[in-house]
Amino acid sequence: MSKLTIDTAEVFTPLLEAARYKGAHGGRGSGKSQFFGGLAVEDAVAAPGDMGEGLRMVCIREVQKSLKHSAKSLIESKLREHGLDESQGFKAYNDVIKTPKDGLIIFQGMQDHTADSIKSLEGFHRAWVEEAQTLSAFSMSLLRPTIRWEDPGRGLKSELWFGWNPRRKIDPVDQLLRGAALPTGAAVVQANWKHNPWFPSVLEAERQDCLRDTPDQYDHIWGGGYATVFSGAYFAHLLSQARADRRIGRVNADPLLSVRAYWDIGGTGAKADATSIWIVQFVGREIRVLNYYEAQGQPLATHVNWLRDNGYGGCMCVLPHDGSAQDKVHDASYEKALQDAEFETLVIPNQGKGAASKRVEAVRRLLPNCYFNAEATEAGLDALGWYHEKRDEARNIGLGPEHDWSSHAADAFGLMAIAYEEHTAPAPDVSKFYSSAGGKGFLAT
Repeated sequence: MSKLTIDTAEVFTPLLEAARYKGAHGGRGSGKSQFFGGLAVEDAVAAPGDMGEGLRMVCIREVQKSLKHSAKSLIESKLREHGLDESQGFKAYNDVIKTPKDGLIIFQGMQDHTADSIKSLEGFHRAWVEEAQTLSAFSMSLLRPTIRWEDPGRGLKSELWFGWNPRRKIDPVDQLLRGAALPTGAAVVQANWKHNPWFPSVLEAERQDCLRDTPDQYDHIWGGGYATVFSGAYFAHLLSQARADRRIGRVNADPLLSVRAYWDIGGTGAKADATSIWIVQFVGREIRVLNYYEAQGQPLATHVNWLRDNGYGGCMCVLPHDGSAQDKVHDASYEKALQDAEFETLVIPNQGKGAASKRVEAVRRLLPNCYFNAEATEAGLDALGWYHEKRDEARNIGLGPEHDWSSHAADAFGLMAIAYEEHTAPAPDVSKFYSSAGGKGFLAT
């Protein structure tokens, strides 16, 4: 047997031709894994004749704690489905699958690899990455140049396959295979449940339940859309309501009113926390969220240049309590440095014990009054939709906000909410509404 015929959904036909990169992204029930599992078996059958040797293939996840989380059982089911066994050169062992003419399929986690260990895969013909949305940039940088086998005489090259349910635009696989310019020799398709001619009735019931019970999650789970909210996130329901109310769209600044920049201060260096800035304007009780900025490891001058380049050179910079702390290297605080750069500043005192929870509650109170300029704040909205509680699953208790990529944007937005409630409500003593920068007053609206 040198060829195997496998029924294939029409959406995947572009991936049947030879391509250096093959990608299939979409939601649940699309048959992505079934397609790649069948293609792996089909290539293994054809390899001895087409390649002159047995297929060597690695099935990859970013983290693979056990073979239960691998594609091994799926490939084995494909072998049984097509009656392929030892008589045709296939045999499943505990951790590998033998293929005809001394080929093999192995299963590995990329987090177990180093720059040296990955070299063991240099002669492999295929790499299939499952749940590719979780593949890190470092793992991608190791994998791509390693899978480089080719047979110029036969016109054959190694292939990298990626199947994933999109999560964020900045995930490495999306940057690679859904960016403005695809890599040379790439074939990419979007596949969802409606493209699957064998979509099972049990999944149809699950789909309908999701649409009814968790509509904010539906497009991500079933439609292959990016995750706009994390299930259980602090602000998930409120952001979904904002979208339903069409408060996330096109928002313009009022040229007659002041603009504020709310900061979460990071640091410099590759491992430093990110610096996040929200650009906000208050128009009566309406909060217009105009822009969002984030940068990691950059000096203050970079952030200041962004403000100026985007027309916010005269804005008020509202800083968290550490904005007045002296920098150990430059012997100056952010507050002082921004004042020297001719920005007005206001430092919000530390909210004390439970500060993070206070910020969360303040944001929850204010979000119904917020209008977001969608395109300019997209990255910040992604972060707000992801920001969630860290939990101890064993004790079933919450441990406070998770400190991850989303927390910097959330902290800056929380600072805005705290500052709004404390510094915009009418008060007898209006002096606290003024900044300390250069004697130039600023009155909150």
